[in-house]
Amino acid sequence: MILDRRSLLQSFAAAGIIGAMDARAHFACAATPGDRRLVVVILRGALDGLAAAPPHGDKDYASVRGDLALQTSGTGALHDLDGFFGLHPSFANLKTLYDNRQLIVFHNICSPYRDRSHFEGQNVLESGGAQPHLLQDGWLNRALRPMGIGNGDRALAIAQTPPLMLSGKVQTASWMPAVMPAPDELFLNQVRALYANDAVLQESLSSALALQAASQNAMDDPAAVGPNGQKRPGGAYGNLTPLFQGAGKLLAALDGPRVATLEASGWDTHVTEGAADGQLARRLQMLDAAIDAMRTAMGREVWDKTAVVMATEFGRTVHPNGSGGTDHGTGGAAFLFGGAVQGGQVKAEWVGLRSDVLKDGRDQPARTDLRALFKGVLAEHMDVPNSALENTVFPDSGSAAPIKGLIRA
Repeated sequence: MILDRRSLLQSFAAAGIIGAMDARAHFACAATPGDRRLVVVILRGALDGLAAAPPHGDKDYASVRGDLALQTSGTGALHDLDGFFGLHPSFANLKTLYDNRQLIVFHNICSPYRDRSHFEGQNVLESGGAQPHLLQDGWLNRALRPMGIGNGDRALAIAQTPPLMLSGKVQTASWMPAVMPAPDELFLNQVRALYANDAVLQESLSSALALQAASQNAMDDPAAVGPNGQKRPGGAYGNLTPLFQGAGKLLAALDGPRVATLEASGWDTHVTEGAADGQLARRLQMLDAAIDAMRTAMGREVWDKTAVVMATEFGRTVHPNGSGGTDHGTGGAAFLFGGAVQGGQVKAEWVGLRSDVLKDGRDQPARTDLRALFKGVLAEHMDVPNSALENTVFPDSGSAAPIKGLIRA
């Protein structure tokens, strides 16, 4: 078999390898202030904040959570943070970030949305509006020009298409590992022989094949089939590591993106949620591993310039339901982490878990507006001026003052 460059590229494209090899070559625009990176992770489905960041020091915690309460000692014990708040035992890597002063946990936090529809809640979370469907573009897209990013590929969605958060007037890019049959071994051996005398191409091919294999393995999960028969990236809940690792590699490139969004779904735990073990624990462990894979792929130098905001559309009920799960709520937890973050903090205007302080007697009240967190990160980390935050990025958000002290000086 005789291979020329054209047939080789066509074969790679069919196998999904070109995307992995060439993705980093597509980014060439002006850098953001100080060459910083900003990543926003959307947790779709409403994460249970009391499970992810349990307030184990609250006197009512164990009684109101029942079988979902996490233990403070013994097998499956939670990670204590400050004697009052902790992290789920699956969050081992996040606990290391906290200990290294690279993680801030927020509690009793939510967008301005106060009802319990996933679709409307996600719309408010991504658009940055005060109510659903008031704005037709995303707050992160509106923040790009104030960051110094114009049309181009310095803003990247790790998705088939950019989510609403990154959609708008500024052109952005999207990337996903290809889901195609892998090339056979005979073909690969011939390609390796073709590249035998070129160290750069050899390294690029090896890296591309590794990323392709990880992505394909994720897709081989028989549970990775959506309602219409389409395959989901990485199984019923998604093997997140290939996506987060790929994002880390792209963000680490000198000419790569400086702003990125990622998504992780599977947090709608109405049934058999579990405590230290169970479906939520496994999902949190997968998320924790993916975050660490992204950090490792970035490398120390880039990680130290990075801030990652991780938020969900709303929290879940304080009390478990009759099916061993939790229902849609209001206030919940959010996370800010990265080498650029002034971490080792828990920020919570905590009012307790008694029925008389809960919203409608069932939900954590929202004491902090998520827009205040987003504003604080944009102002301190990406140098977005206050005028742009108030007038363009988050219109009608005067009540949500930017949270200060989030980013290292």
